Amino acid sequence: MSTLSDLLAENTGLPGEAADHLQTVVAEWQLLADLSFADFLLWVPVSAEHQPDGGDFVCVAHARPTTAPTAHPEDVVGTRFTVDEHPQLAKAIREVKICREEDPHWYRDLPMRREAVPVSFGGEVIAVLSRETNLAAPRVPSPLEIAYLGSAGDLCQMIVDGTFPPAGGNQTDTHTSPRVGDGLVRLDQAGTVVFASPNGLSAYHRMGHESDLVGQRLAPLTRSLIRDPFDATEVSHRILEALDGKPSTRTEADSKRGAVVLFRALPLRPAGQPAGALVLVRDVTEVKRRDRALMSKDATIREIHHRVKNNLQTVAALLRLQSRRTTSDEARLALGESVRRVSSIAMVHEALSISVDERVDLDKLLDNVLPMVGEVATAESKVGMTRKGSFGVVVAEIATPLVMVLAELVQNAIEHAFPQGRPGKVELIVERSARWLDILIRDNGRGLPSGFSLERSDGLGLQIVRTLVESELRGSLSLRQVRTDEAGNRVPGTEAALRIPLSRRL
Repeated sequence: MSTLSDLLAENTGLPGEAADHLQTVVAEWQLLADLSFADFLLWVPVSAEHQPDGGDFVCVAHARPTTAPTAHPEDVVGTRFTVDEHPQLAKAIREVKICREEDPHWYRDLPMRREAVPVSFGGEVIAVLSRETNLAAPRVPSPLEIAYLGSAGDLCQMIVDGTFPPAGGNQTDTHTSPRVGDGLVRLDQAGTVVFASPNGLSAYHRMGHESDLVGQRLAPLTRSLIRDPFDATEVSHRILEALDGKPSTRTEADSKRGAVVLFRALPLRPAGQPAGALVLVRDVTEVKRRDRALMSKDATIREIHHRVKNNLQTVAALLRLQSRRTTSDEARLALGESVRRVSSIAMVHEALSISVDERVDLDKLLDNVLPMVGEVATAESKVGMTRKGSFGVVVAEIATPLVMVLAELVQNAIEHAFPQGRPGKVELIVERSARWLDILIRDNGRGLPSGFSLERSDGLGLQIVRTLVESELRGSLSLRQVRTDEAGNRVPGTEAALRIPLSRRL
């Protein structure tokens, strides 16, 4: 589906600032749809450049209400209407006022009421909002409906005036702000509550206010309920600023009763006349409690990884001490390999101890592990190591066994491909797709011994590799000796080919 930016570029010649204003309107208009109990469609005139005949309008965005049945269950973005099919669109642009159809309009067997709201920016009308209400489900007038529709009417008039949404609005903030269904409080010009929705009243009850809100001065009342003096001043200041016509962003505060509430105050100034303010409130106490629990859990997990890393490093240090005291070369070699294996696992846990989501940047980790492997294995030889491609970020359940497998295969290549200190090189080549990690560990050494079989190999390193690949990584491994270069020539050495699924569902 094309984005709003794409549709504007394809059908209009709007300058960047006007297009940005329409993006801000779309970021805010869920509030309008919920208050109006209606769908909102954003229409722009198709420019002469994109349609020589002129007169057409194209729908570039659509918002459905969460407070009422939609008037358009199907997707209408991209639909074109002529002036004859929707005359209110052209009339709204021409007269720069909200235009309403006198009679209900039938659309796919659904009766609906349509209103056209011109969108002004920089003194010009750049688009039209169509407010379309499904009349198939009749609504009984109630204080809530009257308050919602009145507030929606004021905001729509401010769109005509070009004062809503305000210039320079924070679109990111609107997506996390309270919504109409979370709780709404309507204030008059003096800052006195004239209406509070049931959820808005419940939020204030959670904060510690026991009686009704209607008739209360909201700014001082809210200030008295908030625990932190700075937050109390900030919230009350935002409410008073909205009464003065200044827009505000979302604010969060803890009440003296322990409730956590989000606030957002919006000025109401239709046709430039003060009409009070809207205050949206949302009780997020349980959300914050779960967030804190998750943060505590994440911190505990990271602490566990940190302690496991410390314990493994202690084990590695003890093994090093033991290897220095032994007189057997074979035992010293075995202990050295054990130190390297334990240290590799410790590095994975070190990476996880600073990760916030149990994921590891494998490139950074291997840049630390593989040089350690080379130092252990090439004390008497000169083997160069290179890495091509990127592993990217992988989950913890893949990282630990994969680092072990790669360390073993690189160690095996360095130790067995280049006897008697012969120089050479080992390449680690990786290709990552959406589903797989394909890895090659390639050397230019002497190749595999005659009659070699991976399945019958009794080397501890390859046994560890096979077990981890098959049981932990659910991947495949093959060793091949003969390969060709780009020119088709046979090249000496060995390739270990490893394929690992990135999804546990594969």
